[in-house]
Amino acid sequence: MTTTRVPVEELRALAERCLIAANTSEWNAQSVAKALVQADIDGQKGHGVVRVATYSAQSRTGKVDGHAKPKMTRTRPGSLMIDVANGFAFRAFELATEELPKLAHETGIAAAGFVRSHHAGALGQAVERLADAGMMAMMFANTPHAMTAWGGKRGVFGTNPIAFAAPRANGAPIIIDLALSQIVRGKILSAAQRGEPIPEGWANDAEGRPTTDAKAALKGTVLPIGGPKGAALALMVEILAGSLTGANQAFEATSLFDGEGHPPGIGQFLIAIDPGAFGGPAAAQKIELLASTIEADTGTRLPGASRRETREAAARDGVSIEDGLLASLNEMAQQTA
Repeated sequence: MTTTRVPVEELRALAERCLIAANTSEWNAQSVAKALVQADIDGQKGHGVVRVATYSAQSRTGKVDGHAKPKMTRTRPGSLMIDVANGFAFRAFELATEELPKLAHETGIAAAGFVRSHHAGALGQAVERLADAGMMAMMFANTPHAMTAWGGKRGVFGTNPIAFAAPRANGAPIIIDLALSQIVRGKILSAAQRGEPIPEGWANDAEGRPTTDAKAALKGTVLPIGGPKGAALALMVEILAGSLTGANQAFEATSLFDGEGHPPGIGQFLIAIDPGAFGGPAAAQKIELLASTIEADTGTRLPGASRRETREAAARDGVSIEDGLLASLNEMAQQTA
């Protein structure tokens, strides 16, 4: 497998052209391309430009409205609901991360729910923007059914990722971003596209049998982290992101990996917390004390700490993209909607 390093702006422009060629507005294509390329830079390849092909397929068929504009409504002093209008979700996340800090300064805690939404990508990007604005943040997202309730065989939950961010006084924010499955389905998709097997313990096939066949895994279910504890957390996320917002539950949603069927209509829930409303200056001091204590222990690394290094490397050397994927992107960019 050979790779090529592509300058960041060049890769963004290429992804934009692919999406525009697939009936996506330039306004949406810009935000989608930015989010996908950032995921590649941050090492989250399953949420990177590998998604351009499936996003484009969905925009072509109308499973996602590439021209949609999200509508934001303030429902209470500290709460927002955002109708993503079956479009790409990233513009909606940008709206929320711009507005929530203003509300949280007034109310202490502010939250946004997202309905009729689409793939959330790397959740760490949204919570990081809130941390950069001085907020602590949490985000929850449900995804189409991919994981069973503990002991079951039917896919009820998605991989249901969660993210958390906390600003630091003397460093980059702490960023936690993880799925509640053993592996995100994007990595299985990448393996399937390359024709490669997946490790044991990642997934079961459609009959509930363990499998290393990536294509069979995409038709089956992934396994939760931590056994029943991970499944319980997935239930929590399903309630917050799906039930609370009125979005489709995971088992009601269509796949994010093809252009078939109706829009997935999944949901997300984003919380911003103003530390000044609680511990005040002491909160920042305590976070810094905790972070520095962890860093002082040889061999440890705070979640999100590597992002600065990978971003500097990408700005200097470009983003590493598999040659086959790069060729596919160049071909898609030449197509017409």
